[in-house]
Amino acid sequence: MTTPLLLLRAVQLGVHISEMELLTIGTLLDMYSELNADDMPPIYTASQDDMDRF
Repeated sequence: MTTPLLLLRAVQLGVHISEMELLTIGTLLDMYSELNADDMPPIYTASQDDMDRF
């Protein structure tokens, strides 16, 4: 992770530069990962009926 890439991710998340000192690099990366995960459909949870057919 380079500094310009970290700053780009922060801008994409809408994090203000003054808020950067309150967050860690890991927190920013987690926030960015969750942002991308919002577009994914929810995971199907198997029911008992599905397990019986398995």
